[in-house]
Amino acid sequence: MRKVIFRDLGFIDYKQAWDIQEELHAGVVSQKLNIRENNLQKNTENYLLFCEHPHVYTLGKSGDDKHLLLNAERLKEIGAAYYKINRGGDITYHGPGQLVVYPIFDLDNFFTDIHKYLRYLEEAVIITLAEYGIKSGRIKGLTGVWIDEDKLAHSRKICAMGVKCSRWVTMHGIGFNINTDLKYFDYIVPCGITDKAVTSMHRELNKPVDMEEVKQKLKINLANIFDFEYV
Repeated sequence: MRKVIFRDLGFIDYKQAWDIQEELHAGVVSQKLNIRENNLQKNTENYLLFCEHPHVYTLGKSGDDKHLLLNAERLKEIGAAYYKINRGGDITYHGPGQLVVYPIFDLDNFFTDIHKYLRYLEEAVIITLAEYGIKSGRIKGLTGVWIDEDKLAHSRKICAMGVKCSRWVTMHGIGFNINTDLKYFDYIVPCGITDKAVTSMHRELNKPVDMEEVKQKLKINLANIFDFEYV
């Protein structure tokens, strides 16, 4: 059975969490090279990080600066940070009430197919939402999880995704809107998509949602879909 080390980082500054990701990612890549060079009979480690961040906007490698609709002064006024980072995708928002998930997985321990990896992440969220009576799905050509995905004029994103994969070791991941303050998405063009809204579990259910309960459900669903156990 595949093993994954789980860490809940709690409420943590984005840059601090990014540094932790980079350190773990580099460690797994180093392990991997050592195992190959010395023909060792062992597996690399895999990590799963959960956290929440203070208000922050992040721009992926393929993103457009113009999709941030604020200047430095306005960013300061709303108490948000801004980082250009090394994941795929465009601009997104992280903040209180959003569950951020960072898998540091060596896909050689699972399957070397990045598209399958993204679909598995989406599926874990879709199943979790279904446990709350929220129907969700995918939109062809777009990543993430959507509500009313079959009614394009009314589709709204509830979970955004952006990953980096180097030597088949992943980092970055998903931002799952649980009790997120959605007004912060008004200051960007989320994921570079101009004609789709953003939503949260709170908005869809019209009531606050227990974050810890969602975490536990998503943890179980990720383990089931990727077929691993926590250590």
